[in-house]
Amino acid sequence: MPPARGRGGRPSRDAAERLGGRILEVATGLFLANGYGATSIEMVARAAGIAKRTFYHRYPDKAALFGAVVRGVVAKLRPPADASLAADGPLEPTLIGVARAILRASLSPEALSLFRVIVAESGRFPELAATVAAQGASQEGIARIAALLVRDDARTDANTLSAGFAAAQFLFMVMSVPQRRALGLGPAMSEEELEAWARDTVALFLRGWRGAAPAA
Repeated sequence: MPPARGRGGRPSRDAAERLGGRILEVATGLFLANGYGATSIEMVARAAGIAKRTFYHRYPDKAALFGAVVRGVVAKLRPPADASLAADGPLEPTLIGVARAILRASLSPEALSLFRVIVAESGRFPELAATVAAQGASQEGIARIAALLVRDDARTDANTLSAGFAAAQFLFMVMSVPQRRALGLGPAMSEEELEAWARDTVALFLRGWRGAAPAA
């Protein structure tokens, strides 16, 4: 069925939004299944049932489309209203909630597929890594975690770690080993193991964040 037309023969706003959603859905499936290099604009246009000129009305090139795919994947993985990051309660249970949210997001099938694409192909396609870095998803998460740390009343004066540096370390402490194992570099962790990982990582992190600075 052709898209509904508005005044002047152009597709209506609803039809345009549906078309944009279909292009992104098709592109996400192709990029995650085939990789960045093996997915062409022609493939996306054919699978979406559109002309290439329609594609170029929306995206200047494949890198721009991939950026939109990354934004879409990240948006679906982000916890609703970032509830755990907005909590005002004690820091330890709040960070445990944050750790659980990080693990859910980073171990989801879409996140793992996206990570595989980036690792496998960013060397051949420098624009791929640059596009992902430009989305700023990790930086946004780090900034929100840092804001939680700044409110921590139990931190000692002797600890000179900056909140931003500590937040970045926390993010990778939580995510790196479980994600590597989910990608096949070791046995995948069970739900019970992931829960213990979140709690133990937070406990270890807080000892460093709140403890005294090492002796000179």
